Amino acid sequence: MEKLDSADQLLRQGKYSQAIALLEEVHQACPEEESVLLMLAWAYHDSGNPAKAVALLETLLQRELQRKIFTGFAFDELVRIYKQEKNFRKLTEICASAVAAQPEDPGLLTELGNAYLLAGQALDACDIFKRLVILENDNPVYYCRLGDALFSAGLAAESEAAYLRAGEIDPDQVDHYYFKIADLFAKNGLYQEARRLLDACIAAAPAKPLYYCCLGDALVGLGLVSDARAEYEAAARCDRSGAAAYYNRFGNMLTRKNYHAEAVEAFGRALKAEPDNPVYARHFALACKASEVAETREDIRK
Repeated sequence: MEKLDSADQLLRQGKYSQAIALLEEVHQACPEEESVLLMLAWAYHDSGNPAKAVALLETLLQRELQRKIFTGFAFDELVRIYKQEKNFRKLTEICASAVAAQPEDPGLLTELGNAYLLAGQALDACDIFKRLVILENDNPVYYCRLGDALFSAGLAAESEAAYLRAGEIDPDQVDHYYFKIADLFAKNGLYQEARRLLDACIAAAPAKPLYYCCLGDALVGLGLVSDARAEYEAAARCDRSGAAAYYNRFGNMLTRKNYHAEAVEAFGRALKAEPDNPVYARHFALACKASEVAETREDIRK
């Protein structure tokens, strides 16, 4: 239609009020034309009126939910908007409505599970991802998402079991699944568990320097700095071109855990590998200063 072409051109020029007037005119004449309604919603959103855009998209969504074939155009836009606004209550509501209409759609179930996680409803997310692994019990991705939900619900052992099941399904990538659960343990300060799983990562894929670095980080968390240094040295042997970056990472980890003298050594090794790198030089200088302050405080205590 000529008016739609004109509205599209006006939108491209940023003339939203004129475009909206044209689109409203077309919508009044053809209220069932959903492409017009979608275009009008986008126009309102881009003009700075998200509330009106959402209202139109919700109208479209109600139409989508009544069909046997779920197109999901309005649903996708509402999901994007609610995530952007961090409106997780509305996000879970529309996802739950979509799942009620299409209860065995894996994509919609995944969106609902993710929405529950964003909303802090971990147990509800567990229920959804359990449904997914029943629907597709040979899909490692769904076991990973279940693992995430279980961990968020405080069920660490069950989470690990879900990730290990993913590794059984996809044995060529087993180290990847060990690493994902190890990372969850490490981020939550469960360094002993992370260490155990990172050892398994290295056993499965000994040529990946990242695993040695992460194991080193876990060992720093456990206070085993000498052991951590050995792991970072192993990473540097795996990839000599990245040695400086690994030692810089080690220094940063040591600094965060207040091992300032050891950080000086790590940054020094990074700087030795790349003498002209200003970032490593600055980190080395800051570590030296922090180490001197720490030593002074220790002397005062004595």
